[in-house]
Amino acid sequence: MFTIDVEQRQYETYILTDEKSQSQLEVLPKRGGIITKWRINGQEVFYLDEERFKNPEMSIRGGNPILFPICGNLPEDSYTVNGQTFTLKQHGFARNLPWGVSEEVTVDHVCLKLALHSNEETKKVYPFDFQVNFSYQLHGNTLTIVQEVTNKSSEPMPFSVGFHPYFLTHDKSQLEFDIPSIEFQEKGSPEIHPFNGNFDFSRDEIDVAFNKLSGKSASVTDKGRNLKITLEYDDNFSTLVFWTVKGKDFYCLEPWSGPRNAMNTGENLTIVEPGATQSTIIRLIANFS
Repeated sequence: MFTIDVEQRQYETYILTDEKSQSQLEVLPKRGGIITKWRINGQEVFYLDEERFKNPEMSIRGGNPILFPICGNLPEDSYTVNGQTFTLKQHGFARNLPWGVSEEVTVDHVCLKLALHSNEETKKVYPFDFQVNFSYQLHGNTLTIVQEVTNKSSEPMPFSVGFHPYFLTHDKSQLEFDIPSIEFQEKGSPEIHPFNGNFDFSRDEIDVAFNKLSGKSASVTDKGRNLKITLEYDDNFSTLVFWTVKGKDFYCLEPWSGPRNAMNTGENLTIVEPGATQSTIIRLIANFS
């Protein structure tokens, strides 16, 4: 049986449940369309910094922030398009804006569809008319995310889109990685480093991008939690980012359609023609053993 319930907490919270598998999502449309909780048989898959979450002025660290129309940061938070320069902060604005609920599905699976539309405020930093649709589909231990970006402008629309899931972990030394790449770049550096399957978790922060991917799936096995996370993504995604901070019980494995600063460099930048829609699919599979 599949159900969707709505509770009024700090924010209106949609609770999606697959009762047979005891899998559940909590989604906050008005707080950036974010999933804050994903649990299977009572065990949390996602991490959430509850103190930051309570403060609406702070970005959320946890759940699955949505990245649009850029992934990562821009030099001096600026980019130029069609001869005009605009200011856009890290990861764009989608994760900070209220989304609307467009559809609820409880047949064969449970699904919540959300929509974000351009407005006068977004056009001050991103001069395009658009509609972004997100579908969160839950079935068993699998979360499928379908993203659709429609260009409602009269000119081609450039963007990057990404997904920023935070996974709960208690001992990072117990993590094993299967990432389809043999090299990465650290944030802020052009230098290429070989990847041997391990990270140095004694560092204060790890923020690296895998830009040359040989496959369409990656996985992290947390032996301490007996949990394997598998991330599957389609051809639209060119980059995987791994990020974590020392002393915090999370790691992030993020699929991005383009690398940092793609809006200025054009590298793997997605461009959608007027009236067209670009669709992407991401799938997360959580296996507790």
